[in-house]
Amino acid sequence: MNQNSIPKKYSLLNDVLGPVMRGPSSSHTAGSYRIASLVRSLNKGMPRRAQLIFHPSGSYGQVYREQGVDLAFAAGLLDWPLTDERFPQALEAAGERGLELSFQVQEVVRADHPNFVRITTQSPEGTRSLVTEARSTGGGAVQITRFQDWPVDWDGKRFLVLAECPAAAVEAKLPKLQQILPPGAELRLEERGAQALVQVLSDEPAGKELKRILGRSQEDAGVLRECAPVFYPTPGTALFSDAGEMVALAEKQGITLGDLAFNAEARLLGVPIDEVRSRLKDRYKVMRSSAAAGLKDDQVDMALLRPSAGLVFRAVDEGRTAVGGLHARAAARALAVMHICNSRGVVCAAPTGGSAGVVPGVAISLAEHRGSSEEEVLRGLAAAGAVGVIVAQRATFAAETAGCQVEIGAAGAMAAAAVVEMCGGTASQAVDAAAISFQNTMGSVCDLVQGMCEIPCHTRNAAAASSAFVNADLIMGGYQNPIPLDETVDAVMDSGRMLPPELRVTSRGGLALAPSARRLPNLRRSRSRS
Repeated sequence: MNQNSIPKKYSLLNDVLGPVMRGPSSSHTAGSYRIASLVRSLNKGMPRRAQLIFHPSGSYGQVYREQGVDLAFAAGLLDWPLTDERFPQALEAAGERGLELSFQVQEVVRADHPNFVRITTQSPEGTRSLVTEARSTGGGAVQITRFQDWPVDWDGKRFLVLAECPAAAVEAKLPKLQQILPPGAELRLEERGAQALVQVLSDEPAGKELKRILGRSQEDAGVLRECAPVFYPTPGTALFSDAGEMVALAEKQGITLGDLAFNAEARLLGVPIDEVRSRLKDRYKVMRSSAAAGLKDDQVDMALLRPSAGLVFRAVDEGRTAVGGLHARAAARALAVMHICNSRGVVCAAPTGGSAGVVPGVAISLAEHRGSSEEEVLRGLAAAGAVGVIVAQRATFAAETAGCQVEIGAAGAMAAAAVVEMCGGTASQAVDAAAISFQNTMGSVCDLVQGMCEIPCHTRNAAAASSAFVNADLIMGGYQNPIPLDETVDAVMDSGRMLPPELRVTSRGGLALAPSARRLPNLRRSRSRS
């Protein structure tokens, strides 16, 4: 029973341009880390033991080692920052800290998502076991779907207080709870026989009185647990519900898509616009840092590919490429960011780790080419984020669900909108550029070689960065897009669902099965042995 249901809210900073993370994949590292952080909170600290089970047909079950899923779960349970330099040593550190971890691949009845995990933990004091089921749903987003066999729906975007209580005791508590709920809070109640699970989700921490009412007493054996959000809370309301409404609002106010995005995010997070700019500026710094680092061979440590971004970039500068120019520089920088992402370096998911190179490559290169101010770049990133919010609302950022079209395809659409914004175009033009970009990548599969986000992900990032300029030029030059962004995103999601599991991050189809791909040596492993 839901006493007062609140619709899900999608944020530019929470769901699109973020998180700042270690690569290679936001679904596999950032999402896994966030699930682990929530599980740690439910355990009231680092558990003594944690057994993680992945379904054999899912992406987790197929590539959890290659994608760093095991490292991310360990880091989250250890309460390390997601960007911690010790990330590659997280499994060893867990053992040293007394955390016994095991990873198993076996059939799970409720495994209804490629990134499904069932986690059984033993409390720090070793007196109780907890069972949590969760999904990493794309771009670092998560969903806790079951806790102690109770069906739940927690996304880590609000403060959570819960208690398992006798159902009879809950009836007496409800009137008092409803009286003291914070504004906008959501009260959920699940009953099973004589037991009940009370959940309070809100945009601010629970007060002492609420916790006292839910907590343990002589008449009530309820166990009180709390979780802080792993995203920014979103106490405000959304300015728009679809792309059509978004464009109409920008036109009515006479502002660009980037400015509308700033206004919408500030209202949703309940913060001043300058704070949104500041947080976006921090992400742009990470983008620039990863792009610069990836051009230096000594900063790169990939498994299958040798560094090439620096070679391409220098060849463009020296006139040794076929055409060169802005498009090629953006492509080289997109490669560079992906080099760092797959070296398990720090990047900004935009919108995912597997597509982290596109938006930075475009924004940095266009700013250099035009001499853009930082404010113009931030408006471009905000416009990209606004397009991403529409994708989050209507579809997903998980290639595990809908293929590469919702990762690198989405990044290309976002980058096209950024180009239009930075070049003085209208909100309508930015959204149309995003739409035709998506239309050109519809149906693209995720067939990563040997389970790693290197081949063909790097060149797809580069190509998407380059094509962002073409799509912006087409729209600003007069091409009339007949199929709007909302309908395009719906079609992308529908086609993505039609892709077989073999073509959705399981490395069981496409290029992943090419003989040459399967024979590629693991360079990282070879270096470690030498």
